[in-house]
Amino acid sequence: MGEVVNVVVAFAVIVFLFRWLTTNNGSPSERSASDTLGFRPKPVSQDMIDTISNMFPDIPPDNIRYDLLRTGSVELSSNKILERGFLDPPPPAYYTLYPRTNVQAPRPAQAATTAVKAPTQSLIDRYNLQERVVQQAPLPPDEEIGGKAAWEDSADKREASLKERKAQMILAARQRMLTQQQKGATA
Repeated sequence: MGEVVNVVVAFAVIVFLFRWLTTNNGSPSERSASDTLGFRPKPVSQDMIDTISNMFPDIPPDNIRYDLLRTGSVELSSNKILERGFLDPPPPAYYTLYPRTNVQAPRPAQAATTAVKAPTQSLIDRYNLQERVVQQAPLPPDEEIGGKAAWEDSADKREASLKERKAQMILAARQRMLTQQQKGATA
């Protein structure tokens, strides 16, 4: 019986030392976060929050961050929203670690207006078609613009064919727009 007591005491001492050593090795912020939240938070980036916020703009960012801290996965949090339709709000202790921000995610109508206000690059500039615009080549028939291409032997030839078809479509759309503007100006 004495040996059993010695084994139990030795086991308890080993467990106590192990817990004491492992809790002293962590940084104080991790201990306080896990103590405050009741679980060890997973690393969460702003990109993860933005991804879910863009997919589900009606979910508050604090709910998203809290769920990502628990799961650590955009996929799991997205599936939870799809299955339940909402994410649980964080407890009050969460706000001691992550204070609320006054910045709110833009609503879809606001996002559209901000997208319009942002300076955009034209397709002519993006695809380097300035030289072809200057040449003012005649507009090919509509059925030939970006029409069906023959399958090329190499990937490079297929890519060049695709780029050429894109360029033709962009130039044709520009030409149509210019003719519509001219018709509108004369009318």
